[in-house]
Amino acid sequence: MNYTFENYEKSQVKVTITLDKADWEKEIQAAYNENKHKYSVQGFRKGHVPFNVICGLYGKEVFYEDAINHAVSEYYPQVLEKEAEKIQPVGDPEFALDNVSEDGITFTALIPVMPEVKVGAYKGIKVDKVEYNVTDEEIEADIKRLLNRNAREVSVTDRACQNGDIVVIDYSGSVDGVKFDGGTAEKQRLELGSGSFIPGFEDQVVGMQIGEDKDINVKFPEDYTAPLNGKDAVFAIHLHEILFKELPELNDEFIKDATGEESVDAYKAKTRERMQKDNDRRAQNENEDNLLNKIAENTEVVIPEAMVNQEITQMVQQLQYRLMYQGLKYEDYLKVTNQTDAQIRDSYKEMAESRVKKQLIVNKIIVDEKIEATQEEVDAKIEEQAKSVNKEAEEYKKTMDPRQVEYIKNSIIIDKLFSFLVENNDIS
Repeated sequence: MNYTFENYEKSQVKVTITLDKADWEKEIQAAYNENKHKYSVQGFRKGHVPFNVICGLYGKEVFYEDAINHAVSEYYPQVLEKEAEKIQPVGDPEFALDNVSEDGITFTALIPVMPEVKVGAYKGIKVDKVEYNVTDEEIEADIKRLLNRNAREVSVTDRACQNGDIVVIDYSGSVDGVKFDGGTAEKQRLELGSGSFIPGFEDQVVGMQIGEDKDINVKFPEDYTAPLNGKDAVFAIHLHEILFKELPELNDEFIKDATGEESVDAYKAKTRERMQKDNDRRAQNENEDNLLNKIAENTEVVIPEAMVNQEITQMVQQLQYRLMYQGLKYEDYLKVTNQTDAQIRDSYKEMAESRVKKQLIVNKIIVDEKIEATQEEVDAKIEEQAKSVNKEAEEYKKTMDPRQVEYIKNSIIIDKLFSFLVENNDIS
């Protein structure tokens, strides 16, 4: 086997592999050994027909396809192993057969490889600082949620239902007089004004009395699941019960019982601190991302399609996980949004390219600046994690997977990288 390789366009390497007649004959013989059980010729037991007899009847070419596949699987990995320092694949290759005859074969592998990255200036850059400060309105909204979680439901019998009430209803929906799947329920709880049901439904329930029956008319949104999307529907409603959410009085006693804090002011201060930490992390992520965007503007790199496609696949998987947690199937989401998987992937392409480019920049700066995680730093992080679960560090280490240790190491390196970038640039 002989081979050559050369740099190709779009961050690819083209490997050309040639087998001489002797090597090619070995591959053909291997294909015969793997497939001889398929052949049956009069005068021979099935699976025991000699090689020369099969070639005489069908031609040696009958083994070429399997021989080629065998050659690719055998010699391509050998080339990668020998040239591991020069060829770093980042995706599957495209194979092409250039020549095949009794005297040998030549095939090529077009391999997407780790691209060369010419990073732009990453020191002395000016970036506008992003800050998110907690507002009084956000604190009050948190208090309101706390009160609602601890509200007492009181039965109401002397008035019609209104927004904010919880009603218990039966409903039966129909389109053109025909009931549809999922449109019927008994003693369903519904908080009026929550927006849980389709537009117009809750508004028409408001004002009903206990025991009242009422038909309401609604229109399903155009982006609703087919075949109901855009359809006019009628729901027959029967109201069983009205419940009023009676909020507790906001005072120090309530706060202590509900949260363990000593007073309303103490709870607000603790909540503000917690929210501000979240805001600071969000701002830090945005500031770091904005800095990377600035660096990327002057960075030259040709990103292989394989890397972009891998990132798109991860983004689609993340979307599927989010939908799953919401109780939705990806296929149903495509129907509701009237999109195809290809359209979703295409919509992610620009973001995927940006993500890959920034990751390449990060990796390049880490190498150029020789940023590493020391064993002491890794051990300290492990000890920190061990304490969080009330274990000794050595005991905790025994339960760790090697991938966990590698993750800790990488997280330390990334933290050190961004500390380096923040120190060497102007974020103000």
